[in-house]
Amino acid sequence: MAERPVNNLRIGIAVFACGAFVMAYEIVASRILAPFIGTSTYIWTSLIGVILASLSLGYWLGGRMADRRPDVRVLSSVIFFAGGLVAVTELVKEIVLSFVAAAPIGIELRSVLASLLLFAPASVCLGFVTPYAVKLEILSLANSGKTVGRLYALSTVGSIAGTFVAGFFLIPFVGSTRTLYIISGGLIAVAVILFPFTWTRTAIGSIVVVVFSIISNEASIYLMKVENDVHDIDTEYSRIRVFNTVDPHSGQPIRALATDPYAIQSAMRLDNGEPVFAYINYYRLARYFNPNAKRSLMIGGAGYTVPKDLLRRYQDLDMDAVEIDPGMTRIARSYFGLTDNERMRIFHEDGRTFLNKAPAGSYDAVLMDAFSSLFSVPYQLTTRECVMEIKRSLSVNGVVIFNLGSAISGAGSGFLQSELATYRSVFPTVMLFKVYPDLPDDRLQNLIIVALNSPQTTKPESADPAFAQLLSHQYASPIGSEKPILTDDLAPVEYYNAIAQDLNQRVER
Repeated sequence: MAERPVNNLRIGIAVFACGAFVMAYEIVASRILAPFIGTSTYIWTSLIGVILASLSLGYWLGGRMADRRPDVRVLSSVIFFAGGLVAVTELVKEIVLSFVAAAPIGIELRSVLASLLLFAPASVCLGFVTPYAVKLEILSLANSGKTVGRLYALSTVGSIAGTFVAGFFLIPFVGSTRTLYIISGGLIAVAVILFPFTWTRTAIGSIVVVVFSIISNEASIYLMKVENDVHDIDTEYSRIRVFNTVDPHSGQPIRALATDPYAIQSAMRLDNGEPVFAYINYYRLARYFNPNAKRSLMIGGAGYTVPKDLLRRYQDLDMDAVEIDPGMTRIARSYFGLTDNERMRIFHEDGRTFLNKAPAGSYDAVLMDAFSSLFSVPYQLTTRECVMEIKRSLSVNGVVIFNLGSAISGAGSGFLQSELATYRSVFPTVMLFKVYPDLPDDRLQNLIIVALNSPQTTKPESADPAFAQLLSHQYASPIGSEKPILTDDLAPVEYYNAIAQDLNQRVER
C-alpha cells in the first residue's frame, strides 16, 4: 500500500505526547500497586523491567507493521487503543490486584505479575508509536538519519517532561487515579489530532471504556468516603489511606493510617485520641533510661501519635520531629488531632540528612519510628554510618529507642540480626524488647531496640508499675548475629523483610 500524506507537526506531537504519557503511566503505576503490594524496590524493579520489555515488544511490532502498512490511520488507531487500555487499567485494577496480592507466591513474583497484567498491554501500544512514526516521515534514505534522530529525540524529551509533570504536579495535586484519566483521555485526544476521523469500532470502544471507568471510579471514591469514611490521598511521597475501623483487641472505634498493605502506620482511639498500638508505650522508656532527658529527636511522624503522647506526659520535654512527607503532616493535622505546640518543631526532611547536620550532643533521646514498604525501615536509617550519626548527636547519657519489624528467630530474623550487630558495633549497651510476648519468635512482629550511650550491666528494673511492665518484656535469650553489619554500601533491609513477610503470609493462610 502506498504511503498516505502525513503532517509532520502532527506526527511530532503524537511522538512527544506518547513519550510523556508512557513515563507518567510508569510513575502512576507505583501508586496503583502501593495499597496492595507496597512500594519497595521490588515494585520499582518489576515496573521498570516489565514496561521496558513491553516497549521493546512495541518497537518490534511497530517496525514490522510500518513496513507492511504505513498509514497514519493505523498509528491513530493504535494510540486510540492505548488510551482504551489505560482506561481498562483504571477499571480492573482493584480486582486484579486483590487477586495478585492473595497469590501464594513471593513479593518478587507478585510485583512482576501485577505489572504484566495491568501495565504491559498499554505500554506495548505506546512502544509501537515511534518506529511507526519514523516510517511515515521518511521520504528517502537521504534524510532517514535526520528523521530517526528527530523523532526519537522528541520521544525522549516527551518522556522527560512526562516524568517531571507526573512526579512533581499530577500525582501530589491531582492524584494517581485521576492522573490515569488524564493519560487515557490525552491519548485519545492525540489520536484525534493525528487523524480526526478515525471513528472505528476500536476508537468508539475506547471512548466508552474511558467514560465508564471514570464514572465507576468516581462513584467508588465517593461511596468509600461517604459510606465508610475512607480517604485515599496522594502526597509527594506516598499514597495514604485514612479510615475508621475497630480495634480487634479492644473493640473500640479507631482511626487508622496506612501507606502499605502489610501494616498500619498510625492509629488513635476516636473517643479520646489516645494511641492504639502497644509499641508506642516503649518510647516512654526514654525517661526511665535518662530521667533528665529534656531534648528529644523523633524520626518518623506519620500520625504523630508518639510526639503527642510524650509531649502530653512530660511537660518539660522539647522535641524535634522529622517527617519526610509534608503531606503526611497535613493529614495528621486534619485527621489525627495534631496541633501546633511550642515545644515541638517539625522538620520536613529525610531523617538521615537531618542527623548528618545535627549538632553533636544535642539530644538526650533519639526516637526512631520510620517505615517504608514491607514493614521495613528505610535502609539509610539502619546502617552503621547512620547509627554513628545518632551516637554523635546524643548527650553523654543519651538513649536510642528504635521500633522495627522482624522475626526474632528463623528465616525471617535476618533484619533483626543485622540491626543488632550494627548497633552493638557502635553502642556499649544494646537491649531488645518484645512488644507482644505471646507471639512466637519466628513471626514478623514489632520489636524495640534500646541503645544506651553509657555501659549498663544490671538488669533494668523499676518500682514504677508502668515502667516495670514494659521492662519485663526485655528479651533475655541470646540472639546470634550471623548476618553482617548493615552499611551504606550494603544494606539488604527490604530483602530481609520480604522473606519475613512471605513467611508470615504463609502462616496466616
